[in-house]
Amino acid sequence: MTLHQTTIHRPEIKLVGIKARTCNKNEQNWQEGKIFPCVQRYFHEGLSEQIPHRQKAGTTLCVYTEYENDFNGDYTYFIGEEVLSFDDIPEEFSTHTIPAQTYTKFTTEPGAMPSVLKDAWEHIWTMTPEDFGAERAYVADFEIYDERAADHNNIVLDIYIGVKK
Repeated sequence: MTLHQTTIHRPEIKLVGIKARTCNKNEQNWQEGKIFPCVQRYFHEGLSEQIPHRQKAGTTLCVYTEYENDFNGDYTYFIGEEVLSFDDIPEEFSTHTIPAQTYTKFTTEPGAMPSVLKDAWEHIWTMTPEDFGAERAYVADFEIYDERAADHNNIVLDIYIGVKK
């Protein structure tokens, strides 16, 4: 697996979407986990179209946040879009603010879903602080699905892992 790695600082990001509480152990079989049904609902019900104040319509962020401890513990999975404002958010949605932080950003080579995503995370989970260039922060990590994710057999993803700087 080839991942292109850079360090980047990102400003605060405001998101509107839906969420689920889970852990990686429960997501090993994606059909029995909580993430896949959350993603299915988001896309099949066209929830992104119902989000007001969308900043980059069609660009989805999948966030891993509210970590119990590290990637072995419980966390909140949040799927949604970046917004300019939290005003007039429909009741069925949740909001989340990713604070400004430094990230190790990984960009995948083109590949098929879900293996490109699974392989990238399995690689990330084996990395040491030296590999990241810092310790993981476990505040918020996220994937960006933009126009490069349109072809599910040839998808390119950016994965941002928050680090302490």
